[in-house]
Amino acid sequence: MNICVFLSAADLDARYTRPAREFAELLGKGGHTLVWGGSDVGLMKVVADGVQEAGGRLLGVSVGFLAAKARPDADEMVVARDLAERKALLLEKADAVVIMVGGTGTLDEATDILELKKHGHTTKPVVLLNTVGFYDGLKEQFQRMEDEGFLPVPLTDLVFFAEEPVGALAYLEESLGKQ
Repeated sequence: MNICVFLSAADLDARYTRPAREFAELLGKGGHTLVWGGSDVGLMKVVADGVQEAGGRLLGVSVGFLAAKARPDADEMVVARDLAERKALLLEKADAVVIMVGGTGTLDEATDILELKKHGHTTKPVVLLNTVGFYDGLKEQFQRMEDEGFLPVPLTDLVFFAEEPVGALAYLEESLGKQ
């Protein structure tokens, strides 16, 4: 599978890097390809290192103004004109999406894919990896949106919340019938 991961490029505490590394190793050992923002810094580097060291492939999609931070030894690297094209290319090249911890860029990418799913423009499975409860508030907000009629489809049709890396990958493999 080509698994797109939306995540931070920041240097983060071990409580975030450890689960990210675990997911990356599971992805690589499974023979999957990481589709990610292409950066060789912070959490993006942790995940790319883990996938590559475990035998997986790296397909990066960088953007012009961040190309200097792109990973030099990726199996494939595409440089998009702008962030909008980058998001479109990431989704185009992926079979599934995992949302890890991140800031506003990650949140933007997450809401974009969920909006596409909501309107039936994609059926790709989406997992939100809720590392150490990072997305508890967002999960609560999404649940409120559903409860109060803001979502025209059930929340469970849009996103699967996983608390652990192994659960995230298991959900994707089951959803796509590739175990």
